[in-house]
Amino acid sequence: MTPRGRDRALLAVTVAVQLAVLYWPRAAGGGLPYVDKVVHVAVFGAVAWAGCRAGVPHRVLVLLLVAQALVSEVVQARLLAGRSGDPADVVADLVGTGLGLLLAHRAGNDRRQQASWRA
Repeated sequence: MTPRGRDRALLAVTVAVQLAVLYWPRAAGGGLPYVDKVVHVAVFGAVAWAGCRAGVPHRVLVLLLVAQALVSEVVQARLLAGRSGDPADVVADLVGTGLGLLLAHRAGNDRRQQASWRA
């Protein structure tokens, strides 16, 4: 597998984990305070970081992650039994997105300037 292929596979895995975390019918855990917020930061950060590694343009990545943050809370509030929407989760999602972008940039994992992400 090429490095680009590994980066895309990593992005696919992080997105799959994010979708499972956000749309699982019932939130897991619940014992420790703020664990939910840490999980939101982590899954959005992981997708942002992996997206940078895969060469997804920042504008596209940020737009998709902001939309996901907003839509996921509406879906949790209105469509998933045992789940509730929380505006603080959206804030945690946005913080995670920013941290993921920052980490990718600082670590030199930001491949958006290299070959097109569509290649």
